[in-house]
Amino acid sequence: MEITCYRDSELLREPRLLAASTYNLAKTLWSRNRDQCLFLPIRSMQYLAIIDSVEIVFIDAARKNLIDIAWQNFHAHDRTALDEPIAYEAVYYFEDGQSLMTRLQMEFFKALQMQAKKQHPAGPGMVIKLAVQHA
Repeated sequence: MEITCYRDSELLREPRLLAASTYNLAKTLWSRNRDQCLFLPIRSMQYLAIIDSVEIVFIDAARKNLIDIAWQNFHAHDRTALDEPIAYEAVYYFEDGQSLMTRLQMEFFKALQMQAKKQHPAGPGMVIKLAVQHA
């Protein structure tokens, strides 16, 4: 799938923290997508999250191709443990973006969990024993 997105002028940029569980799951699901963009619907908010190697952007269904919020400059390398929160910058292109952040972080994680359940193997793995043929 291909979507063309546009950004208005940046209205505000602020430092924030993202829970490690959210960041780790987003990166895991993105890497399973063969390092292309991962499109993640957040149905409860009518938003689409687009995850790539550099940032996560959020698009409201009502505004189609306009980016409302971007999460950028993740500092995962600064943490000393995998369960520490990750510092990043939230960039707002929409006036009410800041008021959405608490809910967006929560609903984004729920959407990630739903996507992970879809990609999770349905049953246990099996080891197939191959017969060895001697020459």
